[in-house]
Amino acid sequence: MNRRVAIRNMALILGSAAVLPSCLNDKGKPVVQLKHLKIDADQEKLVNNLAETILPKTDTPGAGELGINLFVFKMIDDCYDKEHQQDFITGLGDFAAEAKKQLGKSFNECTAKERTTFVSTVDKNSSGEKYKDNTKLIAFYRMVKDQTVFGYTTSKYFMTKQIVYELVPGRYNAYFPVKKHAAV
Repeated sequence: MNRRVAIRNMALILGSAAVLPSCLNDKGKPVVQLKHLKIDADQEKLVNNLAETILPKTDTPGAGELGINLFVFKMIDDCYDKEHQQDFITGLGDFAAEAKKQLGKSFNECTAKERTTFVSTVDKNSSGEKYKDNTKLIAFYRMVKDQTVFGYTTSKYFMTKQIVYELVPGRYNAYFPVKKHAAV
């Protein structure tokens, strides 16, 4: 009996030792697997933080809580052509570089207030002169913003808790007032 317990414990220890290195080395690997886009964990976190900044958590769940960043990646990976996907990746790098330049640290390291200020600046100046030379940054920001809003407004939470959809033709109301029309 003691020998069986010892063998079982040894098997558990060896199995754990074999699995442990793979658990520790997934730092740069993104959560979502994509066919066309090549992103790392920091880029995924940046898009998650940007989506959460666009639609923050209030008394309703925010974009991060609903996993909208995964929706954004999936839509861009599946529905955009290669040119727009490349613009997204280039704009993602430009966005990160611009945030580091203006804020002095990466977008992921900033507080929610700093992120909101930076995103407001980008949103305000996206049609102006400030980012005129950096069209990829603006394209990236608009893609993320559009897909974040689209993903939120088509999410299960929004469609069941915010807007309760009623199938057409709806309920029958026998007491609905009808106007009398003159006879023809």
